[in-house]
Amino acid sequence: MREPEIELLCSQLASYYVFPETADEIAKVLRTRVGEGAYSDVDDQEFAARVTADLQSVNGDKHLRLLYSHDEVPETGEESAWDPVAYKKEAELDAFGITKVERLKGNVGLLNLRLLHDAEIATPAFIAAMNLIAHTDALIIDLRENGGGDPNTVALICSYLFDERVHLNDIYNRPDDTTEQFWTLPHVSGPKFGGEKPIFVLTSSRTFSGAEELSYNLQQNKRATLIGETTKGGAHPGGRYRVGPHLKSSVPNGRAINPVSGTNWEAVGVVPDVAVPADEAFDVAYKKALEHVLTLGDDGPRRTIAEAATEALNA
Repeated sequence: MREPEIELLCSQLASYYVFPETADEIAKVLRTRVGEGAYSDVDDQEFAARVTADLQSVNGDKHLRLLYSHDEVPETGEESAWDPVAYKKEAELDAFGITKVERLKGNVGLLNLRLLHDAEIATPAFIAAMNLIAHTDALIIDLRENGGGDPNTVALICSYLFDERVHLNDIYNRPDDTTEQFWTLPHVSGPKFGGEKPIFVLTSSRTFSGAEELSYNLQQNKRATLIGETTKGGAHPGGRYRVGPHLKSSVPNGRAINPVSGTNWEAVGVVPDVAVPADEAFDVAYKKALEHVLTLGDDGPRRTIAEAATEALNA
């Protein structure tokens, strides 16, 4: 029987979920479902899948999930299922989510990011990546496979893309009843890409959470052109809590509030400026970037850049 896990999950919703009234509605659904035997005679993995569907049935919050963990979720004496040691190792092995940093033909920078790992441990890697593309003439940021991450890492990246300090985002936290502001940093290490050169952000229907924030921040501040598909639509950050030896909940405890729009991308996603299928987004962006490069002339050291850009554009 699954009543103990469901009751623990319901208590976590009551304590942490960003919308208390919605938490009550979701808890009613879960208790009804367990009473109907909907979770009987299934293993933990199937249980997590069924509960996740029911959790999201009320308001479609894609951050609200029950997660199956192959490795045992340790009992720490605290409700949080966060394991900083294991997470740090995972982030290191993932290169902190930086899949590729490249200078393409025509002096166009490419930054492919799969995740935005916590700034506390990922900052040196992101500084190195941003320094490498600082002197390119245009920048493509590929977020098509990015599942999200830390708003502080989002702020770090944005700090290299503006010349002046910019108010990027606010996050309201329900358990503390506080709102935290996120701004670009007053100083960064190494050169900036700067606030004038063109940026193209690639999105897909899989782009989620913190990657959506990065896209939305740049779009709302008219700093980038978004190319691709409307994103997945998750704007409620939160925490993870132990439910069982191989189960942990993901419960959103906050909501993003953009200072320009006054709202966020929850449930609706971030709508691109140029809508194309995700697998065509890179070609569209690279063409636009190369066309910009060719407006910069071909005098002196720019001659080889212009030649390379022309070759790439013709290809």
